[in-house]
Amino acid sequence: MRILLCILAFTLSGGAMSDPLAEAESRFRTLTTYQATVHSTTSSGEQQLIRYFYRKPGWVRLEFIQPHAGTVLIYDPNAHQVRVWPFGVKRFPVLTFVPGNPLVRSPQGQRIDHSDIGSLLQNIQTLRLHGSTAPLAETQIDALPVSGLEITGPAHDAVAGVHRYRIWLQQSTWFPLRVESFGTNARLIETVDMKDVVIDPGFPEDFFHP
Repeated sequence: MRILLCILAFTLSGGAMSDPLAEAESRFRTLTTYQATVHSTTSSGEQQLIRYFYRKPGWVRLEFIQPHAGTVLIYDPNAHQVRVWPFGVKRFPVLTFVPGNPLVRSPQGQRIDHSDIGSLLQNIQTLRLHGSTAPLAETQIDALPVSGLEITGPAHDAVAGVHRYRIWLQQSTWFPLRVESFGTNARLIETVDMKDVVIDPGFPEDFFHP
């Protein structure tokens, strides 16, 4: 009975949106830029706090708050390179890497060129193609109403190392505010919270190529 009630509430929320993931992808396709403060915590307690900026067709700028405070990474989708300023933009040295280099990948192996919300939603859709989807009880994150989903792939199947996702989408924008990822061993890999989200902000001309 509880599951049926959750499904009914999920269907009625947000103007009878029966597929929130499809709506989230649709909203992502219409935006040009977004920014957020990303707080990630691994199962071992390791934490990262990063200001994240994105502009289509794939520009990404990361400003580290914790750890490595002051470090800035910018991914250039045209050159397919990551530039790194260990001590802040316009301060030497400036280092250049390919996105797959371990020095510019997250502790979980995530690449900066696959770090945007669009890539996340694609991974989730791929995982649920032959898997299962279940609604989570509606709640609030930072006083914002959210709808949650749990997506589980087929047995022993994983996408980018993830077998199961739990994702909470803000009901007014369908932008993810929290994502939990789990491995095939059912253990939590990482929890990611996205705060201070701004959709389609304006960036200075030189913001992604200082």
